Amino acid sequence: MKHRIITIGREFGSGGRTIGREVAERLNIPCYDQELIEKLAEESGLSSDYIKNESEYASHSSWTAVAFSSVRSLGVPSNQDYLWAIQRKIILELGEKEDCVIVGRCADAILEDTADLLKVFIHADFASRSRRIVEKYGETEEPTEKRLRDKDKRRALYYQFYTDREWGAIDNYHVILDSGALGIEKCVDIIASLY
Repeated sequence: MKHRIITIGREFGSGGRTIGREVAERLNIPCYDQELIEKLAEESGLSSDYIKNESEYASHSSWTAVAFSSVRSLGVPSNQDYLWAIQRKIILELGEKEDCVIVGRCADAILEDTADLLKVFIHADFASRSRRIVEKYGETEEPTEKRLRDKDKRRALYYQFYTDREWGAIDNYHVILDSGALGIEKCVDIIASLY
């Protein structure tokens, strides 16, 4: 029997992580987000901080430059490839183990053929996301719009590189919700009711 899994892709600052946790709590199933980082750190020997910054983002302003770097052309995997292989293995194991919510990390593509998925993408307008990241992460010298665009661009490039799909494209998800318009709680209600 295939396990029922909710995967949540999200724009930076849209509240996708919070929504995933609250959905899991309401459904009384595990949520994997920070827990995946800890598992990746344990299995890879790399620090949690490094993984948090590198395991879901293109690590270079031009992902194609990384993809065609001399190291890669020599057949030597990059740290990103090494993390991807471990991440993929962990997510596949979770898919075989239990019903759960998995936030980010290309889980929708990784588990597509092995689990009964509800694939969700959370987005919001810039103003809502800007307010949220200032409240959650605080002010920085970098303007919020730049932070949002940079994180989203790096997530999109990473997702496209490892899945050959367009991040946030409607064809890749069952449900796309605007947390800025609906609010966190309504998004949780909708996802939990669909599950």
